[in-house]
Amino acid sequence: MDWWWTRSLHAKGIDALIHEQGKIVSRAQLLAAGWSESQIRRPLRNRRWRTVHPGVYETHTGPIGYAERLLAALLYAGPEAAWSHYTAAEQLGLIKPDPERRVFVTIPERRRVRARTGLVIHRDEHWAARLAAVAPPRRRPADAVLDIVGISPSLDTAAAVIAEACQSGRVGAEDILGSLVDRPRLRHLRSLRPIIADVVAGSHSLLEIRYARDVERRHGLPRGQRQRSVDGEFTDVHYPGSGLNVELDGRLHLVPQQRWRDLERDNRATLRTEATLRYGWFDVTNRACDAAVQVLQVLRRTNSLLDARPCSPTCPVEAFRNISAG
Repeated sequence: MDWWWTRSLHAKGIDALIHEQGKIVSRAQLLAAGWSESQIRRPLRNRRWRTVHPGVYETHTGPIGYAERLLAALLYAGPEAAWSHYTAAEQLGLIKPDPERRVFVTIPERRRVRARTGLVIHRDEHWAARLAAVAPPRRRPADAVLDIVGISPSLDTAAAVIAEACQSGRVGAEDILGSLVDRPRLRHLRSLRPIIADVVAGSHSLLEIRYARDVERRHGLPRGQRQRSVDGEFTDVHYPGSGLNVELDGRLHLVPQQRWRDLERDNRATLRTEATLRYGWFDVTNRACDAAVQVLQVLRRTNSLLDARPCSPTCPVEAFRNISAG
């Protein structure tokens, strides 16, 4: 089987290939270029080259960078190997790179490759069907996202990755949904579809997904309009006909300019006779029921018959319903 680098080697030669690979080269590449075993051993014996993984060498004596580590891992894993999980997602521009992460590579189910320090090897019976048409080999965008979902320790972690990947504009929620079909045993599968539906509706972050799930859906509140554009700005959640905006921010703004921008946005909403409720991470994750009461209270100003449902016997929404009914 030809490697993904074979055509480049034949067209440009081994020196150009080594340069393109950030001074990383594999034994397989050198042999394909006509090198003998003694030629390969000589720079290693003289310590001009160093072994990164068995059969993969660094052809300089300086520190190895993150990009070189990624390529070395792929060369070590063999001709049928592809970046996957976080590594593929980074290389596809779906998530922010993190040089501290381990390198993730997936190979066909029938193969065996020994894992190395800083390198995680996964095996997949659908390996070929999930490859992107690009070199060096990597998973398709939707499959890279679902790879991460499959190893995510919590649903929140999975949701955050889906939101970030879709926000990048390089993968669509519909693509992720389509790729779910052949993953019937995927972790968090049952909970993924409503999360992806929230992303389709315009939720751009984990906090927005949690608001849709824990404040709106669990309490039977109307679904607000996501990312409404007005006055050259975007409102996180807007409830048409009620004059209510909900702004969600998981950051702690210690920069005065950011705080001032938030105040300006709230003030402009007031000038449009709109009310703004602003919630942070703690509000949505620890006081979702209280937030639901506040949202319901404002929405009833324009729709007194609007109802909601408590999410538990102690949910304060029940008390508010009783007070309103009286």
